[in-house]
Amino acid sequence: AAPGPRSYTTLRDEAVKLFNSLQQLELERDPVPLMQGVLQTCLDLPPLVDEIYCQLVKQTTEPPAPGGQGDLHYWQLLTCMSCTFLPSPPVLRFLRFHLDRQVLSRFPASEMAKYACFIREALGKTKGRECVPSLEEILVLMRRQEMICTVHCPGAPACSVAISSHTTAEEVRSRVAQELVSRLGLSQSPNLFALYEQSRRREQPVGSTTLLADVLTRFE
Repeated sequence: AAPGPRSYTTLRDEAVKLFNSLQQLELERDPVPLMQGVLQTCLDLPPLVDEIYCQLVKQTTEPPAPGGQGDLHYWQLLTCMSCTFLPSPPVLRFLRFHLDRQVLSRFPASEMAKYACFIREALGKTKGRECVPSLEEILVLMRRQEMICTVHCPGAPACSVAISSHTTAEEVRSRVAQELVSRLGLSQSPNLFALYEQSRRREQPVGSTTLLADVLTRFE
């Protein structure tokens, strides 16, 4: 289930807890729930976002085993962070320096470099999230892939649309509308299309600027 409401202590105490979580992350066989917990804390306590970015830069600088499982867990969490939060400008400059000089120039063909390229691109698109990534989204981010979103359409088969952490409802609506116009021969139709999210309790339109990844997290 998605993380529920939490109670927190002081920012200092929570920063220590997050540091301990990062230490544990290195040894986790299934790091996804721990990653989601770190992301949720950062969403609830925004002042800790820069702290986690700095800790992750430190953990991925001169690691004992570059490209090892523990090192890649840090890169995977850094990937999830980059698709969820923007750091402050000074930390963003520090992070980009780390990606360019410490990783891309030293290990250009490594798995770490692939994450570094993905993170650089994500940082140019991230605007902030309403929800932390779902467990499914974290799994695809760990593989640097896209999610498949299924849109059910009246009078037509469902459409499967590949989305990223940055895809908006308007982008999906446009893609699905083009598919429906082609399938149903509606090129001359004046009808408009809207995207809705439906649960057992409610059905409501999805705002055009809403990130589809946030909608999927709510369903989780």
